[in-house]
Amino acid sequence: MSRRRALGAGALALALMSSGCVAGTSGSTSGGQADDQPFEGEVEFWTINLKKNFGSYIDGLIAQYQKEHPKVTVKWVDVPGQDIATKLLAAVASGDVPDAVNIASSDLGRFTPSLAPLDELLKPADLADFQPNLVDSLRVAGKLYAVPWYNGGTPVGIYRKSVVGKAGFDEKAPPKSYAEALALADKVYAETKVYGSNDIPGVNAASVLRYYGIELLSADKKKATFNTPEVAKLLDTFKASYDKHGIAPGSISKDVRNYPQTLENGQIAMAASASAATLVNVEKNAPDVYKDLLVTEPVQTGTGGYLLLAQQTVAIPKASKHQRAAAEFVKFFTNGANQLAFCKLVPIYPSTISSTKDVFFSDITGDSPMDVARRVIVKGLPKLEYVPLGTAKDAELGESLSEEIRAFLQGSKSAKEALDAAEKQWNDALA
Repeated sequence: MSRRRALGAGALALALMSSGCVAGTSGSTSGGQADDQPFEGEVEFWTINLKKNFGSYIDGLIAQYQKEHPKVTVKWVDVPGQDIATKLLAAVASGDVPDAVNIASSDLGRFTPSLAPLDELLKPADLADFQPNLVDSLRVAGKLYAVPWYNGGTPVGIYRKSVVGKAGFDEKAPPKSYAEALALADKVYAETKVYGSNDIPGVNAASVLRYYGIELLSADKKKATFNTPEVAKLLDTFKASYDKHGIAPGSISKDVRNYPQTLENGQIAMAASASAATLVNVEKNAPDVYKDLLVTEPVQTGTGGYLLLAQQTVAIPKASKHQRAAAEFVKFFTNGANQLAFCKLVPIYPSTISSTKDVFFSDITGDSPMDVARRVIVKGLPKLEYVPLGTAKDAELGESLSEEIRAFLQGSKSAKEALDAAEKQWNDALA
């Protein structure tokens, strides 16, 4: 697949990351018959909004699997993206569940009690090819409730050379923390009158706080723990940068997909932690800006890692009557060869180690911003940190905290008032 085709698929990749999808190749499954039991029966498998673009591909995958497992029939059910949570909740309530289902990691918290622990269905060898950091994040109380599928990759740092260069930016030493990034952003505006970035509060303010090592929830996940003098002081640093225009004024918009100031329209200078899909949009809509971009490693957490906001997973409901057959299908569906094939169709990244060793990922040449981004992403995959809140209301909680920080940045609340309000909302939601 050419780089041009990969970039052209950027919009589709964004849709897939938010909804989930399926792909595979005709490779053999790993392992064999778990515990020497035959695999037979019908495996009902749910995907999300795939039939239009991937129908023939998935049908081919299913046909190959059934050929290798003649006693198994795979029934594929494609669910509209907006209906998946409602439909799965209804299925769980009725007991008539799919045998395997694609679930975005951000939704796992609400479904975990209804999922089968996979430790009894998958052996350690079955998990050996997955990035350990991505598997471990799907464990609850030591039990594995899903296997990772694909993700959007490591964030990248994106800088407009002609702008940040006037503020003393050193491409060999890009910001390693959000504190360093904000300092640079403030200096950029002071020197150039170009806004710094939209990084804060960003898509999810809770994730930004994690970069500073802030614990958000108590161990029992029943109480918010971010309402501290330390966090109030941190918010004050955000406000100072916002007032200096290091943080762009449009960053308080709730419509994070359509900020007033962007790299595309040339009104911001940098993004210290951005999705590579940002580059797809800039190249398509602002080719002159794209030529001016420099891509680096993103800012890091206190442990030197990179936060992953979400990953796509595959799970098996506890009420499934064909769990072992479903587990074998999941192994086939998510194996390294099949993940690699999917990554060649859409610019996403695998959870399997073997996939990244293929020349498609290991021999990335060229010096364009996207070429550099792909090298940064592949190198950073083992350092991804996915640390979900792990509640049934992760999205709701994240948005309520972001909204309070937006109010604080606008000056309608003090840092303490914003944190008090967010804490109450979290505690009420978790009660």
